Amino acid sequence: MEHFGFPLETILIFFAVVAVSVYLDVFAHKKSTGISLRDAAGWSIFWVSLAILFYGYLWVRFNKIWADLYLAGYALEKSLSVDNLMVFMAVFASFSIKGILQHRILYYGIIGALVFRAVFVVIGTELFHASPWVGFVFAVFVIWSAVKMLQRPSDGGDIEDYSNHWSVRLTGRLIPVYTKLYLDHFFVRHHEIFKGDTTDHTNGEAGDADKSVADVTRAGVLYATPAFLCLMAIETSDIAFAFDSVPAVIAMTQEPLLVYAAMIFAILGLRSLYFVLVALTKYLAHLEKAVIALLFFIGAKMAIQAWNHAIFDTGIHISPGWSLAIVLGMLALGVIASFVFPEKGVERGA
Repeated sequence: MEHFGFPLETILIFFAVVAVSVYLDVFAHKKSTGISLRDAAGWSIFWVSLAILFYGYLWVRFNKIWADLYLAGYALEKSLSVDNLMVFMAVFASFSIKGILQHRILYYGIIGALVFRAVFVVIGTELFHASPWVGFVFAVFVIWSAVKMLQRPSDGGDIEDYSNHWSVRLTGRLIPVYTKLYLDHFFVRHHEIFKGDTTDHTNGEAGDADKSVADVTRAGVLYATPAFLCLMAIETSDIAFAFDSVPAVIAMTQEPLLVYAAMIFAILGLRSLYFVLVALTKYLAHLEKAVIALLFFIGAKMAIQAWNHAIFDTGIHISPGWSLAIVLGMLALGVIASFVFPEKGVERGA
């Protein structure tokens, strides 16, 4: 059978469509203060429709065989990556990131997703050798995230100072970090946070300033903010799930360009679908509890899969179909429970 290869026309159309669509999405929400359920659902439908239109293009321009291979890869990647929705929610809850800043972080994360998925497609099935050990590490992270969400106050209060946050403790000694959010910036310059202070803090000297030296982990010219650390956590979750999904999609569709297109359309649609989930949690009191339960399930599933590959086969295998059914079923239970057992003041900030 001949290979699909890398038709220049298809590459140009794919990247042009993705670039324009992402720009339109970001531009549409540039001045928003939040994303409504209707808006999130509309963009989610838009991305699914775009993926289907690309399927139609492949069918008409080439043939149904290539189109079906792409669609199979898209469906598999979509089902495998739904778990990532829950992890997104856990990461944002950990950082107390809300509203439009979530959108900014997720859509800047697209750049990382485009790059790392391309690298992983090139590496291909070699990921099978590393994925078990990545699975163990990320399983621990996912379960820890679920525990932290359980321990979070019911009002989900904001974090004003991230000095004791796990991300700052982990990276603060490696790079200069400003321990508070600074508007929606990922980085902030030294002179911006020490306005009105003529002391040279880069030399470690103290002085009277509008912003205290205690608000940074170490002196520097440029400081990362908690928003950037959150972006890195989101990217890490994307990469960790790629170790699981990329080899699976390649095993089904062994054409690099079709694999890459399927994964990117699935990932972009997933980010829009995330905001549907977040918007629903504002009105459905028990949906977040379902998400926490699913985090425990996802962590256990990743640990079992890693054990099967790295140590010995336990005989327990959760197929993508069953995993998707469990995720959707648990979310449905959360929705039903919210109607049957409503709580007062269910509407909360996103």
